[in-house]
Amino acid sequence: MLWKKFRIFYISYKMWFWIGLGTLILIGLSVVGLAYMDSYFAQQQVATLPLETLKMIIWSIVSAFFFAKIMYSGGLFSGTRNVRVEGKDVKVSFKDVIGLTNAKKEAMEVVSLIRDRTKIKQIGGKVIHGILMMGPPGCGKTYLAKAIAHEAGVPFLSMSGSEFVEVFVGVGASRVRKTFEIANNLAYIHGAAIIFIDEIDAIGRARKFSAFGNQESDTTLNQLLVAMDGLNNEKGGNVIVIGATNAAEGTLDPALIRPGRFDRTLQVSRPHLADREELFRYYLSKIKFDPSIDAGRLARKAVWKTPADIENIVKESALIAMRNERDTIQYKDISAAIERVDLGLETNLELTPRERESVAFHETGHLVALYYEHPTDDVFKASIKTRGGALGVVYHQPREELYLRTREELFANIKVSLAGYISEKIRYNTTTTGACSDFSNAMAHASAMVWEYGMAPGLIGNYTLLLGGGESRMSENMKDRLNQETQKILEQAATEVEALLRKEWDMVQVFAKELLDKSELDYDEIEAVFKLHGKERAAIVPG
Repeated sequence: MLWKKFRIFYISYKMWFWIGLGTLILIGLSVVGLAYMDSYFAQQQVATLPLETLKMIIWSIVSAFFFAKIMYSGGLFSGTRNVRVEGKDVKVSFKDVIGLTNAKKEAMEVVSLIRDRTKIKQIGGKVIHGILMMGPPGCGKTYLAKAIAHEAGVPFLSMSGSEFVEVFVGVGASRVRKTFEIANNLAYIHGAAIIFIDEIDAIGRARKFSAFGNQESDTTLNQLLVAMDGLNNEKGGNVIVIGATNAAEGTLDPALIRPGRFDRTLQVSRPHLADREELFRYYLSKIKFDPSIDAGRLARKAVWKTPADIENIVKESALIAMRNERDTIQYKDISAAIERVDLGLETNLELTPRERESVAFHETGHLVALYYEHPTDDVFKASIKTRGGALGVVYHQPREELYLRTREELFANIKVSLAGYISEKIRYNTTTTGACSDFSNAMAHASAMVWEYGMAPGLIGNYTLLLGGGESRMSENMKDRLNQETQKILEQAATEVEALLRKEWDMVQVFAKELLDKSELDYDEIEAVFKLHGKERAAIVPG
C-alpha cells in the first residue's frame, strides 16, 4: 500500500519532484561556490540573498495571478477543487434513505456489483461503468449516490456538471481529465472509486455539429465520453460514474447514455403512498407533534409530493405552530403548511360583503361538483381566504397515484372547473371575472381531449402533430371541426353541471353559508356536512 501511494505521488507530481531535486542541487552548488569566494564578496552575496529571494517570490505570485485572471477568467488553470471523500466518511447509509423503496433495491444491486467486482472479473464479466439517475428534483438522487458510496466503502468524488463549464476552449476538458486522473489513482489504491456528477445535463446535452466549429461544452462532453471509455485503466481498479439529472432523457447525448458508458438508468421517482407515510413519520419524529395526527391521512393528501416537498411541509408547519404560540404541531398546522407551499401566503384582501359571498358561492360550486361528479379526486379543503392572486380555492387531490387518465376523469375536471362560473350565474343571474382561470383550465382539458387524445366522436389521432415544423399540414375545415368538437364538450359539461347544481342547490347554499361563517372547511368537516344531509360521494374508480 505504501509503495502504491508513493508511485501515485510520483506519477501525479513528477514535474514538481524533479524541480525540487534540481533546486536542491543548485543550492548545493551555490554553497560550494560561496565557500571558494573572497570573504567580503561572500558576505555581500549572503546579505542580499534573502531580499532578492523575497522580490522574486512576490513577482512570481503577482505574475501568476494576473495570468490566471486574464487567461482563465479567475480560474486557477484547469485544477479542480478537492472533492475526495472516503466511503467510510460519508455519513449516509441505506437506512437513512427514506421513501425510495424501488430505487433503493436497484441501488443495493449496484453496491453488490461493486463489492463483488473480483468475482465478476473471474467469470469474464465487467463491472458497470456508469449509473444514470433520473427523476424530478427533490427526490433524493444525491442522497442515494452518497449511500451507494458509503455501502460500497470506496472513495467518493462529488462534482457538479457546472464545474466543467468554462468559456475558454479546453479548460472544461482539462478539468474532466484531472478529475478522472484522481479517480483512477484512487481506484488503483482502493480497488474502485466513484465519481458523482450532479446535474450532468450541464455538460451532457446533445451535441450540435456545425461547420463553424463546436462549442466549448461539446469539447468537454467529448473528453467525458473518452474518459468513460477508459475507466478500467491499465493501473487496475474500477471507476464508476454516477450521473444525476432531472432533464428528460432525450436531452442527453445518445453517445453518453449508450451501454458501455451509462450502463444502467435508475429512475428515482416520486414516492408512493407507503413511502410518503414513512417520510411523514420520519420528519414528524424530529419535532413535537400531536399524537392524534394520522401520517396515513397526510400521505393521502400529499399525492405526487417529493421527499423534499414533505420535509418542507413539516418544517413550515413547525413555523406556523411557533407563530401561533403552540408547543406541538397540530393537523391544522400541517394543512396550513401544504396550502402555504402550494398556494402562497395569505394576502388578507378586504373584500366587500357582496364579493365575499360571490367567492363563497363560486367555491361551493367547485366543491359540490367535485364531490358528486369526480371519479378519482377527494375534496381536502375549501377556503375563501385570499392567497396570492386567488380569492378562494377548493383544494383536491387524487385518492391514489393514477398514471392513465380516462375520458370520464378529464370530463369531470371540465365540469368541476365550470361549476364555479355556473354557481355564480344561478345565484346572481350574472358572472364575474373570477372564472377566467377556470375557463383556461376547462378549455385546456377539452382541447387536449379532441386534439391529442382522440376522445371526440369520429376523430382518432393526435392532430397537434400536423401543426409542427412551422408549416401546418391541416386544412382549415379540419381545424374548424376540431374547434367545434372542443366547444361541444364545453357546452355539454356546462349543461350537465348546471343541472346538477340546480338539483343540489340546497347543498350549495348550506356550504356557502358554512364558508362565510368559517372561511375554511377541511376534509372531515365537508364529509360531516354531506353525511348530515344523507348525501354520498362519486363512485371510486378502481386503481
